Amino acid sequence: MEQVGILALQGDYERHADLLDKLGVAWCWVRRARDLENCTALILPGGESTAITHLLQTDGLFEPLKAFASTHPTLGSCAGLILMGQSDDPRVQSLELLDIDVSRNAYGRQSQSFQHDIELDLGQGNERFPAVFIRAPQIIRVGRTVTVLARHEGNPVLVAQGLHLGMSFHPELTDDTRIHQYWLAHAERESQRVPRHEACA
Repeated sequence: MEQVGILALQGDYERHADLLDKLGVAWCWVRRARDLENCTALILPGGESTAITHLLQTDGLFEPLKAFASTHPTLGSCAGLILMGQSDDPRVQSLELLDIDVSRNAYGRQSQSFQHDIELDLGQGNERFPAVFIRAPQIIRVGRTVTVLARHEGNPVLVAQGLHLGMSFHPELTDDTRIHQYWLAHAERESQRVPRHEACA
């Protein structure tokens, strides 16, 4: 990856930058459409999905961001996941990146936030990961082309589809870089395997 763009309108975007720094990966903030010009991938952080939707629309960034993400590797955590799929809240406009249905805040309010070790399958066998759930969304439907990489109490919490990776929890709130590292490597492989015009389909 040459440079990862991090959407920096609202939410915990700075923590994603910290993990990329640990991995030695170049990054930049994305606040305007022109910020995408030098990016090769995109991170959609946690935060308030309704607030992020509003800001994207107000700043004229929604359509450029959607067009960029449709052909570039994109990672979304919590609110980012909601934006990538179809939300049960009509105030959230989907970027249509993942074939999933999502229920906002299904894991409870801020006071019901929790951390739980989950098992990931990142291609090296099952691994434990300290997943942090804060007002987390629940994936309630997964399309046939979506791969589930982790579950919590039977429910999908980490999914992949083509160039994209989405999760209900916040890996950026830990010091564990494995998910970001997996996404970067996976996206690099997918980008080389799938011609750009097919990735747009």
